[in-house]
Amino acid sequence: MSDFKTDFNGTFYSLMSWAQLTEFWLRVDPGLGWHLYAIGEQLPALVSSSSEVSRFIEEIDAMLHREHDETYCGIVYADDLEHPRMIKIFDPNNLGSSCGSGKMPPPLPGWVMSVIPPAEMQPRGVIPANRKRWWQSLFS
Repeated sequence: MSDFKTDFNGTFYSLMSWAQLTEFWLRVDPGLGWHLYAIGEQLPALVSSSSEVSRFIEEIDAMLHREHDETYCGIVYADDLEHPRMIKIFDPNNLGSSCGSGKMPPPLPGWVMSVIPPAEMQPRGVIPANRKRWWQSLFS
């Protein structure tokens, strides 16, 4: 397994409350050398600039608040809550069963932020066109 896959399958911690998520975003260093990856899209060729990372965080946070109509967050996970190097962000419209107790494996996140170059992953379903447009609009 690559370092990315080992880390991807390692231990992650959930940001359960919206307040925790807001505080967490402030600890994410946009200049750390993040690879921003939307599952099912082309792998990023380069690390994202600080401004691209900041814009992504702003946009994904707004989208999660808008579309995850719950009193809690619980769909953003990090390998380290103080100094993250990998962050999994699940699509609020494609959560499935995250416990993995059924016959289906748990869903993949919609987006991954990683300081390690990501490995290609294929979604288990169709990515809606509006999600693809949203992702593509971030960097155009």
